[in-house]
Amino acid sequence: MKICISEVTTLPASFADDVAAFKAAGVAGMEVWLTKLEKHLENHSAEETRMLIADSGLALPAAAYQGGLLLSQGVERRTHFDDFRKRLDLCQFFGIETLLVVADFERAVDETSLRRAVVSLTEAARWAVGNGVKLALEFRGAATFCASLDTAINLVAACGEPNVGVCLDLFHFYKGPSKFEDLDRLSAANLAHVQICDVAGTPRELMTDADRILPGDGDLQIGPFLETLGAINYAGWVSLELMNPTLWHSDSRQVVEMGAAAMQRAAKMTNAPPITNE
Repeated sequence: MKICISEVTTLPASFADDVAAFKAAGVAGMEVWLTKLEKHLENHSAEETRMLIADSGLALPAAAYQGGLLLSQGVERRTHFDDFRKRLDLCQFFGIETLLVVADFERAVDETSLRRAVVSLTEAARWAVGNGVKLALEFRGAATFCASLDTAINLVAACGEPNVGVCLDLFHFYKGPSKFEDLDRLSAANLAHVQICDVAGTPRELMTDADRILPGDGDLQIGPFLETLGAINYAGWVSLELMNPTLWHSDSRQVVEMGAAAMQRAAKMTNAPPITNE
């Protein structure tokens, strides 16, 4: 397993500032926040940006996130898929292996909607494979549907495309109706990306992204998740994803250094294979 930290953890910083901070902190992987990269490219060429990344030595294993693909129709659907294809081009150009896709089930779902979602996910996967990109479907704990790991795994299976897997976000696992036995359905084949954090002293029904804190500082059982990754021989990246306004006011390099250290400590407290910076 390899450490990766999401740029949303240092949200106020620019893409270029993040590259510098991650390099200085000695973290090998940066999960790209796509709006930051797109904003950077408004004033810098793609080739210049690729050189910036190459000089830093950073890997960009994943990018977050694409929404609106599964249930949108008509003009809205064309707009979302146009954005999606542009982002696939970015992923291909910058060597980003995995694009996170949010399951956009914000309203009640019927059988027709469910079938549409599977067809759309399949179409998205076939576009992505042409760019050499894997899709990671993220369930959302507060959604009306696809709020659990179990349902996300079922959607991935129904899609049936080998370049589609699940994004396992520890926050949404706890926030929603997922159960620990759902972890038994994970495999190296259907798990595409992992995001971890912690939460302290907040009822699950009231948890918001702003409550995310460093691993080990809260109440979530991180150990069983990391041990599951070892048991299924997961060889991908484990990303720290925090949307904590307190951290956003701190120095980016210090935040990245604290995050990497917290993830190392969390791994050492379990029987999971060590998380590395390589």
